[in-house]
Amino acid sequence: MRVLVSDNLGEIGIQMLKDEDGIDVDVKTGLSPNEQKAIIGDYDALVIRSATKVTEDILSEAKRLKVIGRAGIGLDNVDIHAATKRGIVVMNTPGGNTVTTAEHAIAMLMALTRNIPQATSSLKSGRWDKKTLQGREVFNKTYGVIGFGNIGSIAAELARGLKMRVIVHDPIVQPDTIEKAGFESVSLEELYKQSDYITVHVPKTKQTTGLLNKNAFEKMKNGVMIINCARGGIVNEKDLYDAIKSGKVAGAALDVFENEPPGDHPLLKLDTVIATPHLGASTHEAQTNVAVAVADQIIKFLKEGTLINAVNAPSVTGELLTRLKPFLMIADRMGCLLAQLVTGQFKEVVVEYAGDFYGLDLAPVTTALLKGLLTPSVAEGVNSVNAPVLAKEMGIKVTETASVESSDYLNLITVNVITTEKNASVAGTIFGRNDPRVVNINDFRLEMVPEGYLALIHNLDKPGAIGSIGMVLGENKINIARMQVGQAKDGERNIVFLRTDTPMTDEVVKKLNDLPLVKSVVRLEL
Repeated sequence: MRVLVSDNLGEIGIQMLKDEDGIDVDVKTGLSPNEQKAIIGDYDALVIRSATKVTEDILSEAKRLKVIGRAGIGLDNVDIHAATKRGIVVMNTPGGNTVTTAEHAIAMLMALTRNIPQATSSLKSGRWDKKTLQGREVFNKTYGVIGFGNIGSIAAELARGLKMRVIVHDPIVQPDTIEKAGFESVSLEELYKQSDYITVHVPKTKQTTGLLNKNAFEKMKNGVMIINCARGGIVNEKDLYDAIKSGKVAGAALDVFENEPPGDHPLLKLDTVIATPHLGASTHEAQTNVAVAVADQIIKFLKEGTLINAVNAPSVTGELLTRLKPFLMIADRMGCLLAQLVTGQFKEVVVEYAGDFYGLDLAPVTTALLKGLLTPSVAEGVNSVNAPVLAKEMGIKVTETASVESSDYLNLITVNVITTEKNASVAGTIFGRNDPRVVNINDFRLEMVPEGYLALIHNLDKPGAIGSIGMVLGENKINIARMQVGQAKDGERNIVFLRTDTPMTDEVVKKLNDLPLVKSVVRLEL
């Protein structure tokens, strides 16, 4: 079996792989996409950090590839959907660099506050700019933390040690959980209003991209300082530049950028911006931890079929994985679907298994469901190891029931999610041996393949409703790949599920919502 290490990895991890019988290792860093594409077909495993971009184009040539191991948490550089379609397991190493990243955020806080980089540069240039580089105290200042995952919670604890007032916003973690940790839970609006410093520790998703933008800056205190050691793009860089130039934002500390390296970036020309080249996880201890972890995971997968910290499969033995695979697939997709159907903080998840599951241990199926549910919202990469732990830390009650009888299907998984704002229910099953289907959403019965660009449309069950929807999509050159229609129990409403070849734009959604027989349109992506 052959392993390609395409990014710089701690020597201890490389040596672990080399010392393993039956595994050949090639270390080839700095490859261009074309160079990687030309050789990837010769390997069974790929070990990366953040530099290698594992795209669908490269994966199209990965005929032998079975597993991708990321030495670190972030997987922005991996097309997980394309890997999953090809049966390639994607694993990361959560936990190996959480303390390191939180410490870096605090280091950036102090350096920004006391003008340490500017003072160092000034002094080395022969100047003594003592008066112009006056800083301020962090003592008793308000530190606003967006995202209370592993890294955010550690950053909050470290700030408390500096005698700062710490307030926290997390759209998923329940306030009770934050308050039990000794911090004040606030809305995002209140965090903007009260904070002297704002630090982000959330994943980069559709919801968080551009989270700190012009509108957000306008709601903040005058003189606020911004720290981003999470992911580039969560802070809108143009809007941040404008906010600093206007004086609204007093300064920013950035470890990450939308494009890395950022090149000749306008923000780097501002005296009140300090920056580091994505050093959040770059300590000797962290790199040793993740190198050892990823090597161990690759070895156990290649030699035993055992999965550890997989983001697109549960952590189980190879034999059990084969039997559970179709149920894991439908559970993960149902969780992802529910995450997009509800709003508010998760309070309870009820999973009901009905029918013949062949005596299988269904705990990994529940875990796959939780992973799908939490992935859009959790700051660190959620996987099949940490999903149950994260759910517990968030104060989410998870209940499972099982029955041998299922009235309509050989086996049926029904999930009810209760949040602070609304409830939603989804049921799914397997057709044949491996074809997942969603067969019920709330009160609507349907048959839906859970993948691709989708839209959930509620409309009145009257002639012309579906035709008008199709006309709008056609006029905007959006092709319907599949359509499923379900009827409400009262017979007055329909639910229409569309799968389209391309996503609907905001403009198209507005046109659909303006149709007289359409009540609501929700875009989904699975």
